[in-house]
Amino acid sequence: MKIGIIGGGMMGLSLAYRLSQQGHQVTVLETNEQLGGLATHYDFGAFVWDKFYHVILPCDTDLVNLIKDIGLKDKLHWRPTLTGCYIDQKLYSISNTIEFFMFPPLSIMGKLRLAFTMLYGSRVNNWQKLEKIPVEKWLLKISGKNAYQKLWKPLLLAKLGENYQRVSAVFIWSYIKRLFSARDSSLHKEQLGYVEGGYKTVFDRLAELIRASGGNVLASTKVQYIAPHPEKGIWVESNRGKELFDKVIFTAPVNVLQQVISNDLAQVSGDGNVEYLGVICMVLITRKPLVPFYIVNLADSRIPFTGVLGMSNLVSLKETNGLHFTYFPKYIHSEDPLLKQPDQSLRDLFFKGLRLMFPDLDADDIVSVHINRAQKMQPLQVLNYSRMVPQVFTQHKDFYVLNTSQFIKDTLNNNTVVRHVDKFVHDWKEANI
Repeated sequence: MKIGIIGGGMMGLSLAYRLSQQGHQVTVLETNEQLGGLATHYDFGAFVWDKFYHVILPCDTDLVNLIKDIGLKDKLHWRPTLTGCYIDQKLYSISNTIEFFMFPPLSIMGKLRLAFTMLYGSRVNNWQKLEKIPVEKWLLKISGKNAYQKLWKPLLLAKLGENYQRVSAVFIWSYIKRLFSARDSSLHKEQLGYVEGGYKTVFDRLAELIRASGGNVLASTKVQYIAPHPEKGIWVESNRGKELFDKVIFTAPVNVLQQVISNDLAQVSGDGNVEYLGVICMVLITRKPLVPFYIVNLADSRIPFTGVLGMSNLVSLKETNGLHFTYFPKYIHSEDPLLKQPDQSLRDLFFKGLRLMFPDLDADDIVSVHINRAQKMQPLQVLNYSRMVPQVFTQHKDFYVLNTSQFIKDTLNNNTVVRHVDKFVHDWKEANI
């Protein structure tokens, strides 16, 4: 069967690979020059790595299985990591139980209730109930005032700004549930993973295998119009021309879908007015490490970025020519004017926070500074978010839609993407037996 897949991110490429392994001739059409979507790569000068920070957790079994299936098992590495917290102008390690209970900013009761929050949150399954509860109300009830004021509220402000007041408890619950599993219960320490060369290695291998199976992966291909053939199949018109497919699977966002399909292919319920978080991410390449942690959670309103990700505490220095690199993300509303500010203005803003956190940072230790941004990183999970998500109803037997708008109770990460793809492929196979 000849199948066209619109979108060359993790969803489109993993889907194309799975279907090509079933004997289908698959063509992937991607608008951008690079494959990978939000997980694409970036040339930092001395090395190439992921444009935004990504990590693999031990619980990411769907993603790990895909990595093994495409022959990259030997390039997947696991390393113990540490977690820090910056609060009251001090940097603390909270990487084990002893450090957690010695954490000065929280009272004994605050620590106990925070620990209970993490344990309780990891075991809650009724997300439908949680999306009716404001995140602030839920955290105050479970964690108490001390833990909320000292830790949770600054983190929510850093992550969401004043938007946190409109967000449901699902937002924090989904993160707790995912990150709780990063801690290896047998080793009692964090175990995180990465693939040599970053996600570029994964996408290059997927594209290679798709082509080896007789398929095509076409970057810089902008889809302009999709319409049914009068007899059978689907026409896809792009800047490369017009091609007929037996089936077409659309993996790009809903707003793009609405722009390119004919009215008789699918209908979208509602106005599609879902709010999104965008991200600005400064990446600092240095000769020395800034922190000994993989992640530093920030609970300081003076700091203009959301967190500090010391990637060189996870990724081998062999990958980066002996240099260290650190991500400094700032999550803001997708319509925030800050996203359109010049790189230099954003650099100046972020460096104000750098000087506060790292007053001893020498300019000679800085190799390069990079500003990356994405307008739509993930949906803003406001109260009753599931009722607001536009529903796509396909009206043609040869046209399918599979995209991240369907992630109602999950965080947006590559494991979630692969899990949805594998379910789709399983259902596809069952339907065509």
